[in-house]
Amino acid sequence: MQVNPGALDRRSAKAACLGVALLFFANGCLMGTWVSRVPAVQDRLGIGHGALGLALLSMAFGALLAMPVAGQCAARWGSDRISRIAGLLYFALLPLLALSPGLGVLAACLFCFGAAHGALDVAMNAQAVEAEKVSEKPVMSRFHALFSLGGLAGAMGGGWLAGAGVSPVLHFAAAALLLSVAAFVLAFPPLLAPMVLDSSLSRIGQNGRPARWVKPPGALIAVGVLAFCVMLGEGAMADWSAVYLRRETGAGEGLAAAGYAAFSLTMAIGRLAGDALSTRFGPVPLVRISGLLAGCGMATALLSGQTLLSLIGFAAVGLGFAAVVPQAFRAAGQTPGMAVGPALATVTTMGYFGFLVGPALIGFAAEAFGLRWALGILAGTSFALIVLAPQLEPSRRRRAAPLRACRFIR
Repeated sequence: MQVNPGALDRRSAKAACLGVALLFFANGCLMGTWVSRVPAVQDRLGIGHGALGLALLSMAFGALLAMPVAGQCAARWGSDRISRIAGLLYFALLPLLALSPGLGVLAACLFCFGAAHGALDVAMNAQAVEAEKVSEKPVMSRFHALFSLGGLAGAMGGGWLAGAGVSPVLHFAAAALLLSVAAFVLAFPPLLAPMVLDSSLSRIGQNGRPARWVKPPGALIAVGVLAFCVMLGEGAMADWSAVYLRRETGAGEGLAAAGYAAFSLTMAIGRLAGDALSTRFGPVPLVRISGLLAGCGMATALLSGQTLLSLIGFAAVGLGFAAVVPQAFRAAGQTPGMAVGPALATVTTMGYFGFLVGPALIGFAAEAFGLRWALGILAGTSFALIVLAPQLEPSRRRRAAPLRACRFIR
């Protein structure tokens, strides 16, 4: 029998939040583990940067294709079940990446790995929305902070093991086994079972035919655009911050790498504080301030041309981006008249698409106008958050709800 999350006692609610938190950390840790050993996998296969880029692109496409499907499945069967299935597949696929005998097999494994990651991302964020309901306090930003900290832990652990000469196969197998056991024992059991599903959102009702997907409402699309702007910046910062510091400010190789480290560190710190700030100021003022901080930080980095000021600017960008995606996911999960899974899938897919196209967009623009002007795009998308922030207002979203929208209908 399914339990209404609203009826959970305080102890069960705390256990559910802990389970979701561990799921976020494990997801980030596994991704950080993979990223830390990409050069070793590339060397073992003897492939060039272009071939590796195509293989990594297949991972992104796998995630993009899986996210909408995971949203529909979560609405029909529950995000707790999808979290368990996607999580186990995600853990199990990691060792296969190190065992791939060639580029084609690696690309196929990365496609499946990305699909499992994308499905888990949607399902665990749906669980986070439900965890906020039962805990009766904002926790979404802290969950995302744990994902960032998990990625940092996975990357640092991977770097240490690589330095110690541990092979990627042994490393990935040990990480997958450890995270699987931790998930089975600690994360999976307390996940929240779905409430009794609204028949208008989950299935047809009288004739029993499957539901179909139609156009999302304008309010949800606007939230998706907001997520797109932030995640486009995240993807571009990952690939271009070090290049900018090296080529435009003359920083050494080690100091250039500190640009993304500063960005990541302030993002993790900002996400830890994001829930408290959202409670105090509200999501709309918080996102407006975040957009202003990120835009000014990027402008400082680009206009100064100095390494130290650029590092400070990149740190400000990370702090500005930190709380925005959790606010977008929270707003999506509270869309009136929609199941949580499909709403989150819409915003997650749009955001992840920004993360995918961001580095390429900056590359093309840099080729045409120069890297400094190309990175100016990120200042523009950051300032755009100020304009998009009102879409997070609950009253605005309630007014938009009657639109014939992204829901399961007859």
